[in-house]
Amino acid sequence: MSRIGKKPIPIPSGVDVTIDGRRVVVKGPNGELEHEAPEDIVVRRDGDELVVTRPDDEREHRALHGLTRSLVANMVTGVSQGFVRELEIVGVGYRAASSNPSRLELQLGFSHPVSVQAPDGVTFEVPSPTRITVRGFDKQRVGQVAADIRKIRKPEPYKGKGIRYAGERVLRKAGKSAK
Repeated sequence: MSRIGKKPIPIPSGVDVTIDGRRVVVKGPNGELEHEAPEDIVVRRDGDELVVTRPDDEREHRALHGLTRSLVANMVTGVSQGFVRELEIVGVGYRAASSNPSRLELQLGFSHPVSVQAPDGVTFEVPSPTRITVRGFDKQRVGQVAADIRKIRKPEPYKGKGIRYAGERVLRKAGKSAK
């Protein structure tokens, strides 16, 4: 039995879960998410928690069991608490600014400023010119937006300049050595 898959998912107050066949819809104070469960995986409500089960121990069912449970648990967490991803900007003259929560302006050493538009359900905060906070209720969307921002100027290995996740360690390389 999958250690992740067999854990029940508690439903906090203020979150409404609707199960219609394979389709799971979770509504909460932050928004609404839905997921289509794989064909043989069953998601059912058991009081104030959700339980994900599989029909047998076939390899594919074992893999989908834990995956489905994690996706549904992330939906419940997202609509009740939300997700946050923080980024740091390192480099002289590199900075971020945000005029509204859905738009981000980045100065990253290019000849022009880079503008990033947030998709629905994602907002940006710039607490300082070298920190960016990405917030949203869909974990995958928040992570993808953060990865797209990081991709604009990845941390380079010689001086460590670029955009990195908060707490990320960048392996540094030695530069040229003089003879």
